[in-house]
Amino acid sequence: MFSFIISRILQALPVMFVVSLISFAMFAYVGDPVAIMLGQDFTEAQRDALVRDLGLDKPFFVQFATFVGNAVQGEFGLSYRLSRPVAELIAERAPATLELALSAAILALLIGVPMGVYTGLYRNSWLSRFFLTFSLVGVSLPTFLIGILLILTFSVWLGWLPSFGRGDVTRFGWWSSGFFTWSGLKALILPAITLGLFQLTLIMRLVRSEMMEVLRTDYIKFARARGLPNRAVNFGHALKNTLVPVITIAGLQLGGIIAFAIVTETVFQWPGMGLLFIQSVGAADIPVMAAYLMLIALVFVTINLIVDLLYYAVDPRLRVGRGKGH
Repeated sequence: MFSFIISRILQALPVMFVVSLISFAMFAYVGDPVAIMLGQDFTEAQRDALVRDLGLDKPFFVQFATFVGNAVQGEFGLSYRLSRPVAELIAERAPATLELALSAAILALLIGVPMGVYTGLYRNSWLSRFFLTFSLVGVSLPTFLIGILLILTFSVWLGWLPSFGRGDVTRFGWWSSGFFTWSGLKALILPAITLGLFQLTLIMRLVRSEMMEVLRTDYIKFARARGLPNRAVNFGHALKNTLVPVITIAGLQLGGIIAFAIVTETVFQWPGMGLLFIQSVGAADIPVMAAYLMLIALVFVTINLIVDLLYYAVDPRLRVGRGKGH
């Protein structure tokens, strides 16, 4: 297991290096940070002093080495737009994005897996047909349109839920959470549904197809021939083997939820990292954009490692294959 983890980490290092190089290139060559920070009225002496402070007068590789060293320590410089440390801005916005992504992922799993199991077991029932029709809607409609329709229905017409913002939050040191206030929970409902609906329908269809395929295998037929009850066959044998690929897809989709929360956060003005990124794009705030890009890459690399470990733990064939190889 230890060698398996080390090999995955070594494979991830080149990915992070390439992402850091792209981020640094954005930081170094897109826009004019000096003009952005000083404004329109400045002297050449002020410009030269700021260039030296930012280290822009040094060679490319020296700047890149400094950038990587600072990034490893969690330092990405100052935001051009807000004149605050980028790490501080990310730390402020990360709880909102992670809370939204976690809520959307839990919603997708808790609803998508049972729906997939039901449509796999009872594929000719009217409820299964309804679920499949619903999944087509979730897959076909773009995220921003789903968010607008939910706002129109539950905020404008019915007035049940807020249309923007995060509501009241409870602070635990630097971390903030809306799980412990009524307004925070109400504000979370529509964004979580919007962000998780596509993942829900994807998981439902994946579980359905895997369930139908597993139910046709010989060992399931043998289990039924032995007289095992349907509950034991469907949930003890079929579902257990169905969840192996679901773990992989669900893990990767969690990274996608965090990365692509930008649209949902923009529609609902959710104060997370995605909204910060969109605002930074409009102001050419390169340090924030670079930090966000590297953070998302790190999230994907970490989730891929966790998924590989779960897959390694769940599927005994991997362990047997590696044992024979050694």
